[in-house]
Amino acid sequence: MNKWLGRIALVLVVIVAIVILFGAGYETIGRRNAARDFPPPGKLVDIGGRKIQLDCRGTGSPTVVFESGLDMSGSLSWYGVQDSIARDTRACAYSRAGIMWSDPTPGAQSGKDVAYDLHAALERTGERTPYILVAHSLGGPYAMIYTKYFGGDVAGLVFVDASHPDQVARNRSVTSWTLADGMKQAKMASHLAKLGLIRKVTAADTAPPRPLFVSRATDAYTSTSLPAMLKEVDAFGATLAEAGTFRSLGNRPLFVLTATRPMPDADRVSMKMSPAQAAQYEANWVQLQNEEASWSTRSQHQLVPESGHYIQFEKPDVVIAAVRAVIDSVRANPKR
Repeated sequence: MNKWLGRIALVLVVIVAIVILFGAGYETIGRRNAARDFPPPGKLVDIGGRKIQLDCRGTGSPTVVFESGLDMSGSLSWYGVQDSIARDTRACAYSRAGIMWSDPTPGAQSGKDVAYDLHAALERTGERTPYILVAHSLGGPYAMIYTKYFGGDVAGLVFVDASHPDQVARNRSVTSWTLADGMKQAKMASHLAKLGLIRKVTAADTAPPRPLFVSRATDAYTSTSLPAMLKEVDAFGATLAEAGTFRSLGNRPLFVLTATRPMPDADRVSMKMSPAQAAQYEANWVQLQNEEASWSTRSQHQLVPESGHYIQFEKPDVVIAAVRAVIDSVRANPKR
């Protein structure tokens, strides 16, 4: 009996070893193919032992700098917007540490770290100030933190359904769901990234409405981008807290875009909300967005009822128009 149990155990060990070797080989090939099929647009900028992917196009001033939200598309988050803006002025999109083509940071990824990485990349490549920061979702707090530390660089901002420092506290009475809850499966999967599991099984049903090229490129780098995104999830509370210490943009032109299309029922259920609670959550979101618009004495606030959270993918023309409005305002009134 013991002899047979030993043989069974040996067979299982061999099978596991084969699966690990096969998975690791599959992942290695996948990463090689990703680098071949989706090379980095723009440059890989050395910021001191690490490289940040920075894609700048067009000419003119002010320079528009795009900041993505909490996702894994990096600079491609602005795929449908950047070229249009680059016809009017200089337009730069980038990927944060560990996302897509950028090297990961060895430590945590705080909002301050994000700001300093971006500043270093722009400075090393000689990009000219002033900047207009265009920020989606969690990119909003990142943009505010950047402005806090490098305010002399920033002439205007555009918020694309941007996160608010108080959003978690404001919605505690509406839902017990947290961002960490939504990332539990992703955290489990990230431990198996080197075995090809993430590359083999993609979460297409949870992806934003991206163009096909963006979706394919993002998926190709998901196994390396996911751990970096999870670092940002871990720092989410600290990032909001840091952003909350700076809420005055003076008279810098600010354009706030707010998506108001009702959330899908699947999202409501996953966030543990009844229809009434979801309605309150959405009303809270609009109020938070109104507050963001109050951070500047020269602000505009536009509701976008025909779009969900990713306005830059669903209604890129709305984002382009908002950015152009801020460009025009900065050019007409260069002094803040």
